[in-house]
Amino acid sequence: MRKLTYSRAIDEATMQCMEADSRIFVAGQSIGDRKGIYGSTVATTRRFGPARVMDVPNCEAAFAGIAVGAASRGMRPLVIYTRDDFMFLAMDGIFNLAAKWRYMYGNQGGAPVVLRGIVGHGWGQGATHSQSLHSVFGHFAGLRVAAPASPADAKGLLISALQGDDPVVLLENRGLYEVEDEVPEEPVPVPFGKGRIVRAGNDVTIVATSLMVRESARAAEALAARGVSAEVVDVRSIRPLDEEIICTSVAKTGRLVVADTSWARYGFSAEVAAVVAEHAFDSLRAPVRRVTLPDSPAPVSWPLEEAFNPDADAVAKACLEVLGLEREIAVAVDELARDFVGPY
Repeated sequence: MRKLTYSRAIDEATMQCMEADSRIFVAGQSIGDRKGIYGSTVATTRRFGPARVMDVPNCEAAFAGIAVGAASRGMRPLVIYTRDDFMFLAMDGIFNLAAKWRYMYGNQGGAPVVLRGIVGHGWGQGATHSQSLHSVFGHFAGLRVAAPASPADAKGLLISALQGDDPVVLLENRGLYEVEDEVPEEPVPVPFGKGRIVRAGNDVTIVATSLMVRESARAAEALAARGVSAEVVDVRSIRPLDEEIICTSVAKTGRLVVADTSWARYGFSAEVAAVVAEHAFDSLRAPVRRVTLPDSPAPVSWPLEEAFNPDADAVAKACLEVLGLEREIAVAVDELARDFVGPY
């Protein structure tokens, strides 16, 4: 199968869906920039032009209302936010209109608007430009929320969103846009609420989302060299959440580490831990460990930002902790200290 980058997979999905459905239009800030939202709208813009790919001004709240209104009248808007932090300004339209439309109007019609938000750190984004808001959106009934971690899922989940009848929030980590992997040429949808096993294992389950799926896979590879078999679960979608795949894995391994790109309190990691406590508690042989951001806003300094965000080393350390391998933890820390090279 041919390979595409994450960004090109999104671009291809958008074009294929627009070719199949004339009601779909794309709108976003800086969408006409030559880089095309990290390369994810370049071919789409070239193919369809300004009639269906619109560069809109900084009017997040107003355009959210326009998009929801257009969706309620039969159009299929795809709105792109260059930072998901900017979506705070659009939350009335998202939460009080799009998410509740079917509930308020007795399932008469809907507002199938699709919203792409870009998340993640890099080169010192700071406290207001690097937040991952998937747990915020996932809190509201009526929305479908996903954070694809692979090029194939980035394409497939977007296709499901544009073909479906529900409002959808797709959050894309900027650290994934250049990742390349196999992607089907056909417009194959990936269903919401269906996770995937990235790597099978028997000793500990790592449940992850977004960029932390890749970090968890790296951690699992490092752990394998130490004789530890880690199973990595990519939930794909936040709402609905595939509880079955999580609990089935924990029933097999007896241990759980949750790796997230956001904070621990009231977040995705707390939800996964609660699901396991409710449905697979008897399977647990050790307390759940969560690998998340420190409980503070993100720093601007690039080196501090790198230290602030968890990586494969943090995931591997958490796995060793739940396995009770204190000696291995000490060795791992010593090796990290020896390997560290830099001016800071």
